[in-house]
Amino acid sequence: MARAIRDFDWGATPLGPIDAWPQVLRSVVQIMLRNALPMAVLWGEEGTLLYNDAYARFSGGRHPGILGMPIEAAWPEAAEFNRNVVDTCLRGESLSYHDIGFTLPRDGHDAQVWLDLHYSPVASNEGVPVGAFAIVVDTTARVLLERTRADAETAFREADERLQLALNSGAVLGTFVWEIQDNRVKGDERFARTFLFSLDEVATGLPIEAAFAKIHPDDLEAVTALIGRTLRENVPFRTEYRIRARDSAWTWILAVGRCDYDDNGTPTRFPGVIIDIHDRKIAEESLRELTRDLEHKISEAVAARTAVEAQLRQSLKMEALGAVTGGVAHDFNNTLQAISGNLQLLQYLPPTDSRVPERVQAAMEAVQRGAKLASQLLSFARRQPQSPVVINPRRLFDEMHELLQHAVGPSVSISTLLAGPAWNFSVDRNQLENALLNLAINARDAMQGDGKFTLASSNEVLDAQACEGKDLHPGEYVKLSASDTGAGMAPDVLERAFEPFFTTKPEGHGTGLGLSMVFGFVKQSGGHIAVSSSVDVGTTVEMFFPRSFDDETAQPKAIAMSAPTGGATVLVVDDDPAVLASTVAILEAMRYTVLRAANGDAAISVLESGVNVDLILTDVVMPGKTKCADLAEWAFTQRRPVPVIYVSGYTRDIISRDGVLRPNVTLLSKPYRAEALAKEIAGALKGAG
Repeated sequence: MARAIRDFDWGATPLGPIDAWPQVLRSVVQIMLRNALPMAVLWGEEGTLLYNDAYARFSGGRHPGILGMPIEAAWPEAAEFNRNVVDTCLRGESLSYHDIGFTLPRDGHDAQVWLDLHYSPVASNEGVPVGAFAIVVDTTARVLLERTRADAETAFREADERLQLALNSGAVLGTFVWEIQDNRVKGDERFARTFLFSLDEVATGLPIEAAFAKIHPDDLEAVTALIGRTLRENVPFRTEYRIRARDSAWTWILAVGRCDYDDNGTPTRFPGVIIDIHDRKIAEESLRELTRDLEHKISEAVAARTAVEAQLRQSLKMEALGAVTGGVAHDFNNTLQAISGNLQLLQYLPPTDSRVPERVQAAMEAVQRGAKLASQLLSFARRQPQSPVVINPRRLFDEMHELLQHAVGPSVSISTLLAGPAWNFSVDRNQLENALLNLAINARDAMQGDGKFTLASSNEVLDAQACEGKDLHPGEYVKLSASDTGAGMAPDVLERAFEPFFTTKPEGHGTGLGLSMVFGFVKQSGGHIAVSSSVDVGTTVEMFFPRSFDDETAQPKAIAMSAPTGGATVLVVDDDPAVLASTVAILEAMRYTVLRAANGDAAISVLESGVNVDLILTDVVMPGKTKCADLAEWAFTQRRPVPVIYVSGYTRDIISRDGVLRPNVTLLSKPYRAEALAKEIAGALKGAG
């Protein structure tokens, strides 16, 4: 510190250059530097700080920055205290503090310290006080030791009081000491009464086997085993058991003890205490009986409540089914009327009439509307078979931008936001596109065709707290969100947003299945969906999908269609005569050679007859022993595997597992157009070739 003080630029402080210091300051600094105690000089009105090596160590990380600083700036947490010190010493008075507490930084954090502080005025040659001389003694260790000792003494007194109270209460039934080497058990008067021994016997001591003879036979083995463990392992002895009472009844006691050893580790003494726990054990048994009775009554109550809840659920289910049935009947009847009306009109029109193609097209469009409604119902029920692929949000948004723009109209601007490199996720692409298209159409209607529609994607890492209430597991997810600047939804409407057939649109402008279809698709894909909305602000729908670490699935190339050559033989299997007849007629019109079978049993007979079949087109649900999977198994085991196309209007647990199609299964959903059938057959034949 002498070197530090010599090298310090004192010209920037009230003390001025060191060569100009008064002799009294030089002298007091020399005294301070030679002392082993932490000392400091507070000079002048500001209390400019100089100190020795011991004070530097006391200052910790603040040294050397506080050298030459005003004392109040050097120790801001004690600024008021130090201001009083400087003012008092400049008045010529001394101060002394004993075990005064401060909170000071120690080892990177604030800590409580205690100090003895002594301050004396430093006078000039004229006797005028010009500074303060400080001696700092850290008493933290002594203060903490004294407090610990005081706490220990208090704890000892309290423990001794509790022991005396216990010994003087009726709960303690006596104390004993087992002299192990002599095998003599001695005890006090209460111990003698408890074990039915005489005072002379417990005074001179009895073999421990005499005490064992008083223990209930069912408890003796456990007691001796615990005593042996205490002798071997020096663990505390504590056990509950029954002993014989004066009235030949059994009474419960608690025995607590320990073992003492000599310098060689040999057990010598086993002191202990006996405590009465009989009333407690009886109360515990009564409580167990009461608990058993209560559990039985609770079980009966739960069973009754479960039955009532089952009835309520059934009632709610029937009510919901009624709503669904009414909505489906309304929309399907409209669709069937459109088909029926056009077909009836065709009966009255000659084949050459120019209106025939128009009426046929109208009927086909009605069929497509019905198919879309069925698809929405399956998505809502989470029964729509899925063919998941790995998707990247950036490519998805780029490829769907034009389609979405057509859906919302030219007055709605579409923007996309992606936060950093987007993660991949795996879902059925067709159903995802339908979901986004539904959200875009809803947004268009909410904005009345004029506003902003935003698609966004972000990578999300959800912990357990974030997954709470979302039916998700902690992990990495891709969040897709669709936002609009439309009219928004009131809280009561928002609460019912995912209900099937609930819609705020005018009659005939919506089925009410759009959002419920999106909900079903997201849940079936293992994700979560949430919607938030504010009136006159807009709506945001968020969809969470588990992250996929696989590479993005390449988009399949379109199969070039060519005119059928008529060289392929197709076996058509369907138990519905009308469907079978129409399918055969369509394929024959396409110049395929067609074989027909009314069920799986008839189909397997055809296949096993040896006739050449190039492709099997089979319904999924059919009567008979032979199922569609059996036909596929036969086809795949041939020397030249025969491609199979499943056709179904509703697939559940037959060709799909958990709603996801198994590999190597081609599915064509009813109803289908002739062009779709031709494309599937051409693709299957090309793949087999």
